[in-house]
Amino acid sequence: MSASLMNTYARLPITFVEGEGATLYDEQGRAYLDAVSGIAVCSLGHAHPEIAHALCEQSKKLIHTSNLYHVVNQQLLADELIRLSGMDKVFFGNSGAEANEGAIKIARKYGNDQGKTNPEILVMENSFHGRTMATLSATGSQKVQEGFHPLVSGFVRVPFDDIAAVEQKIASHPNLVAILVEPVQGEGGVHVPKDGYLKALRALCDQHNLLLMIDEIQTGVGRTGKWFAFQHEDILPDVLSLAKALGNGVPIGACLARGKAAEVLAPGNHGTTFGGNPLACAAGLAVIKTIEHHNFIDYVAKQGEIMISDFKARLAGIEQVKQVRGKGYMIGIQLDRPCGELVKRALDKNLLINVTRGDTIRLLPPFVMSHTQQEQLVSGVCELINEFLTDI
Repeated sequence: MSASLMNTYARLPITFVEGEGATLYDEQGRAYLDAVSGIAVCSLGHAHPEIAHALCEQSKKLIHTSNLYHVVNQQLLADELIRLSGMDKVFFGNSGAEANEGAIKIARKYGNDQGKTNPEILVMENSFHGRTMATLSATGSQKVQEGFHPLVSGFVRVPFDDIAAVEQKIASHPNLVAILVEPVQGEGGVHVPKDGYLKALRALCDQHNLLLMIDEIQTGVGRTGKWFAFQHEDILPDVLSLAKALGNGVPIGACLARGKAAEVLAPGNHGTTFGGNPLACAAGLAVIKTIEHHNFIDYVAKQGEIMISDFKARLAGIEQVKQVRGKGYMIGIQLDRPCGELVKRALDKNLLINVTRGDTIRLLPPFVMSHTQQEQLVSGVCELINEFLTDI
């Protein structure tokens, strides 16, 4: 670790200097199959020619002017996101945490405008929404929150995928103004709720005049085999947060709102210096164009199902494998014991994977991964698991 950098990351002993598609190359030129995608960011892989071309051309024209003025690319990208999502308005920031901060501010002001001086937001256990003070307070992880008390107040917590618990909290908390939920818990271990969960939350929000706010920082922009994971349930949220894959590596976040939620914020209520700049929005536009042109949404839905089925078949009968779960190119393999060391073991096999919650292998492959590379990924991970369990 460099002495000049804050000690905030337990970095692996490797530096990547180049990439192409689903492959990264280190300083010695060794190739690694990337099943992390920069934590669900580089869904179109590395050095994608269409993204690179868009960034190069935009950088020759204009990179930043600020939101004191109209930004053409910002309007174009907003229009595309509205077309794809069914939402009404967009606010651009620089990250997922900022997108969720925007959602939290919308909920707070929505409640205050109704005369609720202590508005509360219902959030889920085991969730992850970011590392700013408000978003880590909303997050359902004591590990993330440790050392940062006092937390931001106004969050009420229930178990994920438990509608009865939601109903009970609504009945006992008259200051509730919104529900904030991930359609699939990513950092929490790739937990996919039962069918109908989001639809039931939508009905409860409609019944009690609450905002349904869906955090699609990790699931959005194609990761689950739909443009947005809420589309699997044929509903619309009131607020939608996006980031990660929207820029394919260029920092960008977006907070989308619909109906009454879209009219909450006014000039002076919220802002950003860098958010929605011409370069970041050029990246977002190129991402959407590329995904549509190559029909990656249907591809991810189909190939993700194949990979999940392959993992289940190859790991069947291994009692230490508790569950294989996922949706699209978002796959979790949970073991019955901590398995963080698998990340380093995988690196030794030229394979990049991630372990979250201590016991769950999380795979977030880029959409551009070939069929041969998918087979390599499934075989490599299954081999790692078998070796790991044999060595214990």
